[in-house]
Amino acid sequence: MSPVLLAVGETMAMLAPADGAGVVEATGFLVDAGGAESNVAAHAAALGVTARWWSRLGVDALGDRVLRQVAGRGVDVSLVERDAAHPTGLYVKDPGRGVSYYRRGSAASCFSRADAATLALDGVDVLHVSGITAALSDTARDFLDAAIGRARDEGVTVSFDVNHRAALWSAAEAAPVLRALAARADLVFVGRDEAEVLWGTPTDADVRALFPEVAELVVKDGDVGATVFAGEERVFVPSLPVEVLDAVGAGDAFAGGYLAARAIGATASDRLRSGHERAALTLRTYGDSLHDAIHPDRTPA
Repeated sequence: MSPVLLAVGETMAMLAPADGAGVVEATGFLVDAGGAESNVAAHAAALGVTARWWSRLGVDALGDRVLRQVAGRGVDVSLVERDAAHPTGLYVKDPGRGVSYYRRGSAASCFSRADAATLALDGVDVLHVSGITAALSDTARDFLDAAIGRARDEGVTVSFDVNHRAALWSAAEAAPVLRALAARADLVFVGRDEAEVLWGTPTDADVRALFPEVAELVVKDGDVGATVFAGEERVFVPSLPVEVLDAVGAGDAFAGGYLAARAIGATASDRLRSGHERAALTLRTYGDSLHDAIHPDRTPA
């Protein structure tokens, strides 16, 4: 049987210019589902992993669209809950100018410790989460802490992507929280530059020294490459040369490719190579999801 990956975290409706222009200048827009954890699940599913996604969406049209689009990428969405009291989150990508989030009070920001107690972990091999959830609200942070603890207690491998989002919380606030969460995971993904901002660790070796207890640590360094530390092993694989149209979502794609290769017992170098290949798909498009990578020329909404 295919290994089972459960990705947990908020996915929002994403609005992005279809032609790469800015929001003000664009004449057409893509309306898509965008979320770090569901993106990881979609990339892993494309490579043969049984991928599930749990989250909470509003009872609204955007929630319906998000659910349909994530399911269309081969991800099992049967666990997703709907919340009539809170809306589905929204974010807007403005190429060259960044991303604007409209997620305060969203359904997913209301995750709580009680949700961790009922999370469906039966048959799950890997639980994938990210630091974004910890930034959504105090209750969502409690949920993430409890979910990691429960997964570890039940023998489920915990995959954690640090994913610091400066728009959601400052480095000073995030640093101790993300460090504590990462230290409890079995597998950690972190950007070298991200780690330097958070913890003052300028090299991958410095990051490893900060997390000696993490069994498998992947340090990504943009267009340079990525390094995995596993026990005494250290393996580096350079990034693939690619014309970058939009970098948003590349980290999720990398994690999905890496986890898919890991699920079949691939070597460290092959795991990294798989991550780079999936990231390259996303870097060549203006969207941050698998759907965009496969259908970059689809009709805009």
